[in-house]
Amino acid sequence: MATASSDESFFQKCLASSCSEGGPEIRFPFRLVTSPLSCGAPESKCPFQKIISTNLSTDVYRPYGERATLVSCSAEFIPSDKANIAGPIFCLNNTSQFTYLVSSFQSMDFLPLDCMVLSNSISVPYRSINMDFNETVKRTIAFGETMLRWSVPNITNVCQNCEDEGRLCGFKSETRQAFCKSKKQSSHLKVIAVTTPVATLLVISAMAAAALYLALKSKYDEEIHMKVEMFLKTYSTSKPTRYTFSEVKKITRRFNNILGQGGFGSVYKGELSNGVPVAVKMLENSTGEGEEFINEVATIGTIHHDNVVRLLGFCSERSRRALIYEFMPNASLEKYIFSQESDSSGQEHLTPNKMLEIATGIARGIEYLHQGCNQRILHFDIKPSNILLDYNFKPKISDFGLAKLCARDQSIVTLTAARGTMGYIAPELYSRNFGTVSYKSDVYSFGMVVLEMMSGKRRSIYPETENQNDIYIPEWIYEKIVTGQELELVREMTQGEKDIMRKLAIVALWCIQWNPANRPSMTKVVNMLTDSLQSLKMPPKPFVSSFGQQA
Repeated sequence: MATASSDESFFQKCLASSCSEGGPEIRFPFRLVTSPLSCGAPESKCPFQKIISTNLSTDVYRPYGERATLVSCSAEFIPSDKANIAGPIFCLNNTSQFTYLVSSFQSMDFLPLDCMVLSNSISVPYRSINMDFNETVKRTIAFGETMLRWSVPNITNVCQNCEDEGRLCGFKSETRQAFCKSKKQSSHLKVIAVTTPVATLLVISAMAAAALYLALKSKYDEEIHMKVEMFLKTYSTSKPTRYTFSEVKKITRRFNNILGQGGFGSVYKGELSNGVPVAVKMLENSTGEGEEFINEVATIGTIHHDNVVRLLGFCSERSRRALIYEFMPNASLEKYIFSQESDSSGQEHLTPNKMLEIATGIARGIEYLHQGCNQRILHFDIKPSNILLDYNFKPKISDFGLAKLCARDQSIVTLTAARGTMGYIAPELYSRNFGTVSYKSDVYSFGMVVLEMMSGKRRSIYPETENQNDIYIPEWIYEKIVTGQELELVREMTQGEKDIMRKLAIVALWCIQWNPANRPSMTKVVNMLTDSLQSLKMPPKPFVSSFGQQA
């Protein structure tokens, strides 16, 4: 038999207190030295009188900070204000070597070529909101301070859950177990439990499993939260506006106008306080340790191009994350490509001239991502639904959740798994037998989008007659081109429009070559789209033929 009054007695004995008037409230698991020992967690006393080592890990305390790299350079240099590089660190310098600390979020490209890594496991305390990496390192060195993560089984994880639920945390000395104060306590409430040994064992096992799950989930969520926060602080000088979740709800009018749903969550229409219409993507199905959120902010958060959708703001509050984009009134290219299958609205908008404009716009956008930024941005998910259209049907590339940053001179990219959408993924992403993964993978996806836009059909089939088997669209178009047949795919056309369709087909067929080395760069693609049809060469056949195998 256990009574709730025994739990209540802890809170009567261990009242919350503070060091000074207006100071923060101190309560379990912490206590003042004047409070009874049982009012604080047993392991809450700092174990270090004077820290002289960087190896601070114990069973209870671990370093709590962002990882940084210690480098040594043969010549002194002054880091840029925007670079997350601190130094030179004079206490470690000598006449021939100058030492610097580099944030884990900072590209090593900012360092002189003569610098070499001394250690990549340095821990720098997490920064306050208004303090950048350089200031944090200076403060750490000047005051000799550090940050430790305090973790005690059955105490810290339980108290964290209590605080999250708005309840007080208490402690039972006899069992060394923390507990949450009930929201409604009654001194006369008694709980009488009469169970069989087997039932008791099952209940205890279930409680232990639940406690373990909550502890692991809380730790995992906290690590993701800190990872995202550190990234946002790193980009504090260049990132878009940050909004609170309450502001996001106001912008979307409590999410009452949904525009669509995707793999990472739902998109809602909203309006900023200045009247600018926006699209708000809530990352409801966020996975991968916040990678898709970080990818979006890191890529389009700092660039501006006519053919790349603009990120106006974002929200990050614990597990709630949102991305706020400029609103595209004509939705995505997918809406108009495949409407041609059932009605004429797509045909009215996607004339050959408009197709050429859209294809050229997409190509310019990808070219900018590959060549126009400080770091090359590989999108890895170019498809019709990720091409948005503004008021004038100007295309804008969106959804950078799968994007990857790399050096502009990096020719090969390492991936642990294939990225993208089935049908638009380049062959080398499935098997290295086709070649190495590089920026040419985006070129392949672009080619498939153009072929679908031309045909108004899904990429996999194009039935010509009732008796003929389904045909792979790229192959069907290739056969039309090499045999000199017309490409009147969706409507009757003038000779000029036929020439445009032929040009689009030739460029797209170059882009979908299975061997990445045979595909043109996006700069070359832009040139091909703006050159005359007569200047284009016919590409080799990019696939094994299925013609002649039809039943």
